Amino acid sequence: MQKFRAAAVQMVSGTSVADNLDRARHWVAAAAAAGAALVVLPEYFCLMGQSDRDKLALAEAPGEGRLQADLSAMARENGVWLVAGTIPLQCPEPGKVYNSCLLFDPQGKEYARYDKIHLFGFSGLGERYAEADTILPGTEPLKVMTPLADLAVGICYDLRFPEQFRALTPFDVLLLPAAFTAITGEAHWETLLRARAIENQCYLIASAQGGLHENGRRTHGHSMIIDPWGRILDQLPEGEGLVLAQIDPTLIQSVRSRLPALTHRTLA
Repeated sequence: MQKFRAAAVQMVSGTSVADNLDRARHWVAAAAAAGAALVVLPEYFCLMGQSDRDKLALAEAPGEGRLQADLSAMARENGVWLVAGTIPLQCPEPGKVYNSCLLFDPQGKEYARYDKIHLFGFSGLGERYAEADTILPGTEPLKVMTPLADLAVGICYDLRFPEQFRALTPFDVLLLPAAFTAITGEAHWETLLRARAIENQCYLIASAQGGLHENGRRTHGHSMIIDPWGRILDQLPEGEGLVLAQIDPTLIQSVRSRLPALTHRTLA
């Protein structure tokens, strides 16, 4: 592993898939122009529909469809490793989809896939969310070795379940596309992100939705990159844009050698 530059894209996705893809294409190109070798898109980057069921009509078969073709082209045309937020993929259960994060290599080839395991549910303060109504949960955590780094992947609500990532340690970078609500994000987002980086002694790249969407939903934003000591290297509170930072393997090694907490674990 060598030093490389990484980018988290923050979006305020709307109800037009074409517009959302155009915005994603713009920001991936901007990240590449800024020197990023790894670019992370947010959860639901392709659609924040008027209804949670709107995504069902977009569901693609694995390896087929416009969304996957466009994402492959974004990675290939910009020569980057692209963590493609989430897109809906077909699943065995009628009326549901997988909420899937795909990793594409710089040649545009799909390198890995992660299906979101923990599904968000929240009610109160005038809001209700129940992802289990339209999403079938995945079953397998993901850690993948790449020429850049060893990567672990989670999606949004997975952040609240540290055991998912503890089972995968050690890894260099934790990738977290998300669409945290404004209410839960204000209360918990930064605390949970920094905790996951500190306890796993890794970099963490969190790419979020950040603003008021056409459907009336407000997301928290605050995309950020955090180092293994828990320091926020860059963040964007709200609106569309990029968060950029250098991933340095010598810092990972320094933190783990000075405070070898991962080797001190006694409970599985």
